[in-house]
Amino acid sequence: MTNFLQAKWENIIMANYAVPVNVLAPYLPKGLEIDTYQGNAYVSLVGFLFKDTRIFKIPIPKLGTFEEVNLRFYVCRKEGGELKRGVVFINETVPYKAVAWLANKLYKEHYTAVKTKHRWQINDSIKQITYQWLLNNKWNTISVEAQQPTLEMFKNSFEEFIFEHYYGYTKVNATTTEEYKINHPRWKINTIKSSTIDCDFEANYGSDFAFLNSIKPTSVFIAEGSAIEVKWKRKKI
Repeated sequence: MTNFLQAKWENIIMANYAVPVNVLAPYLPKGLEIDTYQGNAYVSLVGFLFKDTRIFKIPIPKLGTFEEVNLRFYVCRKEGGELKRGVVFINETVPYKAVAWLANKLYKEHYTAVKTKHRWQINDSIKQITYQWLLNNKWNTISVEAQQPTLEMFKNSFEEFIFEHYYGYTKVNATTTEEYKINHPRWKINTIKSSTIDCDFEANYGSDFAFLNSIKPTSVFIAEGSAIEVKWKRKKI
């Protein structure tokens, strides 16, 4: 199966919020169910570095490395005897209009382009990772300080639930859903010492998510990331 996209995703921060299922219902593509952990549905505010991007194995000069911030939730579907667990994106933010245009045009995704920046400070004992994006003259921030070294995720842990979703789903319209496969190894994580989330959820993601402005995340994780592959073929369901 041909790879559409190859890249590295590095230092992936996830700020996770428990949300009522009815908040997500309008965004749920046809044929899917909300995936839950211990009875709760979640959205994650995600920040990471998209690095050394290749489209059909061809490098993208000047546009191949950039920050991405997205808001996503978790879904699943049964196909035969297989349970497919995946994610749906409310919005994905990148700094380049060309990248956003390509993703929206080809795949009906929900990308926007704004100014972004990041700051990393990493040594043998700690890593300090910050991602920021500018909207309405406000720099939004997702940032952590974490301990080194990396650790394996425990089986059936909340970290495993958040990170171990290997399908993406797009709501093309009310009757059509597209499914695509994302390949990467199981990620290692760091223990969080402190975190800062300063995001205007209403401005970024609409009034449905305004309530997140007044609550703290249930948890914040960081994974070291890896090389990833996104398959070209998309399946309509």
